[in-house]
Amino acid sequence: MEKKLDLRGLSCPMPLMETQKALAEVAAVTAIVDEPAAKENLIKFAKSKNYQVECTSSGGEYTLIIRK
Repeated sequence: MEKKLDLRGLSCPMPLMETQKALAEVAAVTAIVDEPAAKENLIKFAKSKNYQVECTSSGGEYTLIIRK
């Protein structure tokens, strides 16, 4: 099961906290963020847990797909 999170407009640490909460319930999350720091924090978190992470950017927004 996968969950999609629209985290645009949220400042750190909220995007990370919401992503962690979602990943406790499902195996994959698609997170949309618009803060470069949030993108970096999500990538670091995913790598620290040995999760797969893909990131694309478009128009100042970042879409991250994180899979356990």
